Amino acid sequence: MNIGHAAERSGLPAKTIRYYEDIGLIVPERSDNGYRDYSNEDVHRLRFLQRSRSLGFSVGECRQLLSLYDDKARESSEVKALATAKLGEIDRKVAELLSLREMLGRFVDLCHGDDRPECPIIEGLSRDVPLQ
Repeated sequence: MNIGHAAERSGLPAKTIRYYEDIGLIVPERSDNGYRDYSNEDVHRLRFLQRSRSLGFSVGECRQLLSLYDDKARESSEVKALATAKLGEIDRKVAELLSLREMLGRFVDLCHGDDRPECPIIEGLSRDVPLQ
């Protein structure tokens, strides 16, 4: 199938598919005329990549996941270790965002939002102290 059809079936833009090919995440066959010829397995791998990326895995981590996917003698502990590390990273980001939300919420609550020039938001942002 051509790249347009592979894009449609995988849910990824053709540009992303070309990028994944350029960095070696997928290697479609080439027809006699030199055009890419994507197989059903290529589309499956593209969907795997799309789902992995949507869960926050980096391109490098996706490369590892694909390697583990291809390795039928893999140990699930390797896959779990990657997923556990990603989960910890997500938890750290969520905690950071919640902290930032709390601080900005305090600034907003303290601001009168009227015609006075005093503004706790501006004052809070101008302080030389870490936000967390």
